[in-house]
Amino acid sequence: MLPSLWSGFLNSFKKVNGETPVIVSILKQLYPVELTEGGLVLGCENAGVKMYTERKIKELEGLLSLHLKSKTRVSIVVQPKKQKAAQPPAPLFSFQPSMDDVFARAGLHTKYRFENFAVSSTNNVAFAAAQAVAKNIGVSYNPLFLYGGVGVGKTHLAQSVARVVLEKNPNANVLFCPGDRFTNELIESFQDKSTARFRKKYRNLSVLAIDDIQFIAGKLAVQEEFFHTFNTVVSSGGQIILTSDRPPHEIKNLEDRLRSRFSGGLIVDIQAPDFELRTAIVLIKAREKEIGLSIEAAKVIAEQVSDTRALEGALLSIYAKTLGKEEAIGLDDIEGFFQQKDERKKQRVSPHDIIRAVCSYYNVRQSQIKGPDRAERLSFPRQIVMFLLRRELGLKYEEIALMLKKKDHTTVLHGSDKIGALLIKNPAFKDELDRITNSLSLSP
Repeated sequence: MLPSLWSGFLNSFKKVNGETPVIVSILKQLYPVELTEGGLVLGCENAGVKMYTERKIKELEGLLSLHLKSKTRVSIVVQPKKQKAAQPPAPLFSFQPSMDDVFARAGLHTKYRFENFAVSSTNNVAFAAAQAVAKNIGVSYNPLFLYGGVGVGKTHLAQSVARVVLEKNPNANVLFCPGDRFTNELIESFQDKSTARFRKKYRNLSVLAIDDIQFIAGKLAVQEEFFHTFNTVVSSGGQIILTSDRPPHEIKNLEDRLRSRFSGGLIVDIQAPDFELRTAIVLIKAREKEIGLSIEAAKVIAEQVSDTRALEGALLSIYAKTLGKEEAIGLDDIEGFFQQKDERKKQRVSPHDIIRAVCSYYNVRQSQIKGPDRAERLSFPRQIVMFLLRRELGLKYEEIALMLKKKDHTTVLHGSDKIGALLIKNPAFKDELDRITNSLSLSP
C-alpha cells in the first residue's frame, strides 16, 4: 500500500507541476518507510536530501494532506533503501515509452500546456479556439491559423493542442515542426532520394502543427510539397495548425492555392499581452520555479518589461540576486535591479547607437536626420530620435538640439512631446518603438 500511495502522490504532483521544479527531483529521492498514526515516515539515502526536504516540510505536508484528503504529518529519516530481489528482464515487446518520450518524438516541449497558459482579452479567442480543436481534431477549425508578434503564445497554444491529443492517445501520429525544419528535411530528402520516406512521415499524421509557416513562402518546391501534404492530412480527417507572424493575405510570395487553404479555417490574431496578462505570466513562471513572489512584486516587473520572453529572464535575474538571502523577492530587490539596469544601459548605449537604430529601422541616412529637410519621412524618425535620446539617455533638450543641428531646443521639446503622446494613443506605434529599443544593447 505504501509504495502505491507515494507513487500516486508523485504522479499527481508531476501532472500539475511538470518535471522541471527542483522539488520534483528531490521528491524522487524519497521513499515511504512507515505509515503510523503520527503520520508518514519517508526515507532518504543521505543527510543532504534530508536537510533540504526538512526545510520544505510544511509545504510537503500541505501537498500530501491535500492529496490524501486528511491532515498528514511527515518526518524524514536517513535510511538505506531496501534492495528488491532481482527480477527477470521484461520481454522487449512489452516496453512502453514514457509520456516524456512520446512528447519528445512529436517535437513537443513539456512546459507548454493549457494549464500554464495565461489568458486575457488579448488572447482569449485563440485560447478558446485551440481548446475546441484539441477536443475535436479535424472538425472544429481546420486549419487553425494563429498569427501575432514574437512571444504572444502562438507556439504555446499549438503545442498544447498536440499535447492534449497525445495524452488521450499516446499512439496518435502527432508532429510539431518549425517551418524551416520542414524545408530542410524536404531538401535533404531530395539529396538522399528519400522523398517517399519524407511523405510517409508528414502525410500520415492525425495532427500536423507547423510553426512560422511564412518561411515556406517563395520556395516553389517546398510550397508544392506542403500543398499536397496539407490536402492529404485534411482529407484523411487530420488536423492542421499553423502559426505565423502575419495573416495569410500578408505573406508575400505565397501561392494563391496555399493562401486559399490557409484562409479556409479559422484565422485568429493574438495581440501583444497587456499589463494584466504580463503580471499573470510572471506569477505563473514564479510558481513553476518555486520562487516566492507577491502579486504587487509581479506587477512591478510587468510594468518594467513589455516583452513576454524577457519576463522570465528578468524574474530569474532578480531571483539570482536574492538567492540565499531571503525567502521571497521583495519590492526593494526589484526596484534595485531595474535601477542598476537603467544605469548600465546609459553607460553602454550612446547617442550614436540610438540614431543608427532609428535610421536603420526607417531606412534613412544619418546625415538626413541631422539635415534641414522637414519632409514627413524624415521629420518623424527625427522626432523619435529626440524622444529616445531624452527618455533612454536623459539628455537635456539643448544637448539634443546641438547634436541634431537644430537652432532651438523648443523644436526638440515639441518633437519629443509629440512622440510621447502618440505612444499613449497608439498601441501599434508602441510595438514599433519597442522593436527599435530592443535592437539596442539594453539587456542587463
